[in-house]
Amino acid sequence: MIDLLKAVVLGIIQGLTEFLPISSSAHLRIFPELFGWGDPGAAFTAVIQIGTELAVLIYFRKDIWRIANAWVRALFQPEWRGTLDARMGWFIIIGSLPIVVLGVLLKDVIERDFRNLWIIGTMLIVMGIVLGIADRTSRADRPIGKITLRDAVLMGAAQALALIPGVSRSGATISMGRLLGFEREAATRYAFLLAIPAVVGAGLFELKEIPHGHNDFGWGPTITATVVSFVVGYAAIAWLLRYVSTKSYTPFVVYRVLLGAGTLALLGAGVLTA
Repeated sequence: MIDLLKAVVLGIIQGLTEFLPISSSAHLRIFPELFGWGDPGAAFTAVIQIGTELAVLIYFRKDIWRIANAWVRALFQPEWRGTLDARMGWFIIIGSLPIVVLGVLLKDVIERDFRNLWIIGTMLIVMGIVLGIADRTSRADRPIGKITLRDAVLMGAAQALALIPGVSRSGATISMGRLLGFEREAATRYAFLLAIPAVVGAGLFELKEIPHGHNDFGWGPTITATVVSFVVGYAAIAWLLRYVSTKSYTPFVVYRVLLGAGTLALLGAGVLTA
């Protein structure tokens, strides 16, 4: 029962933070440590992210179906190859390659060294500042329809930085999108779509670790956390897309810097263990 209650709390944290540019993996590392629960493990973190990505699949189901349909048609019908949806399919595939390749090659480093709280606290601050600069200096005049192969490669490379907890998958992709001049909503929407292959793939890849003692929870709590993260995550998507259509990312920048600084201070005081 205690593990189930912990799983519910972690599922809520995952659902609230996965889509906001504040790093869900950092929160799933910092807050369990603050609560005295220890590190829930990279496998648990990766698997419950499937819940939030399921929320993306359902929320953007029309966009995903349109893109997938156009991409498949373009393979056999030349007249479809110049459409935005067909090109978007290729851009998502190409943009996913950096994080997939590096995720496989650096698996042990990611699960061991990158989960150090000193690294996480530092990255929260650094990437928060990057997000703030990108948001303030962006021309903000490009809609998603203006995306090019170069943009897809650069945003895919930015997303790969999220292998380091504290960076934030959406935060890194949005920062690059803003630096490339995309509107806030366009950059945010593309960040959600680009994350689907990487997050679902990572979650499925880590499923085998759940029953073998490489995480602090078994199947029951892991499934519970995944379901909770789906429900909370779906609500978070709708809220964030409405928010960024009229407001800046400044509150997230401030929160990241404060959380990162607080984490480093608690580590220095010996309250947290890296």
